[in-house]
Amino acid sequence: MQDSIKENIKNVKLKLDEAAKKSPYGNNPTLIAVSKTKPVSMLMEAYETGIRDFGENHVQEILEKYEVCPNDIRFHMIGHLQKNKVKYIVDKVFLIHSVDSLALAEVIEKESIKKNVESNVLIEVNVAREESKFGIFKEDTLALIKEIAKLPHVHIKGLMTIAPYVTNPEDNRRYFEELKALSIDIGNQNIDNVCMDVLSMGMTGDYEVAASCGATYVRVGTGIFGERNYN
Repeated sequence: MQDSIKENIKNVKLKLDEAAKKSPYGNNPTLIAVSKTKPVSMLMEAYETGIRDFGENHVQEILEKYEVCPNDIRFHMIGHLQKNKVKYIVDKVFLIHSVDSLALAEVIEKESIKKNVESNVLIEVNVAREESKFGIFKEDTLALIKEIAKLPHVHIKGLMTIAPYVTNPEDNRRYFEELKALSIDIGNQNIDNVCMDVLSMGMTGDYEVAASCGATYVRVGTGIFGERNYN
């Protein structure tokens, strides 16, 4: 008998609070329930506990859930976003976590103008330089941010990373610390239309380490909803 979603959320929040206390940054991370592949009924169980931030990987799934979920839910696009799909979600998502090119940002700008919205984004950084992952390398981040900052309807709110899959979460501490340091460096540049308030890092396996390194959003799916069935 697996624990209920309510119990899981309670446990994750307790661990999150404990981990944040160990952070020198005074951060109080918001929990994003990663609901990709999960039915709306499970989202609503999480919603009933007070969760309002939900992470999705696929545009189609956001569209389907957006239609039937309460309108105070904040959907986060955390998966790779294809340029041809941007038009469907710019007016439906709270935050796009996965911007890693000027070309994508320019499409977000164009579609935001059409829909008369402002789009908040994070820059996805591939801190561990994994070939299987999207994201820009650390040393290229500042130059990209300076270009995207010129787009008036796209607002950079911070950085995001997907750390490697590891058996010992402490192995990812260095990557989280590197992302935090990068966000401080960029914040100190005082670039117009750029703020570094948001640090989206840490998943089910390592969110406690991420929280202790300054995460403001952690993205937990399996730890809340149980294992995924991709069939």
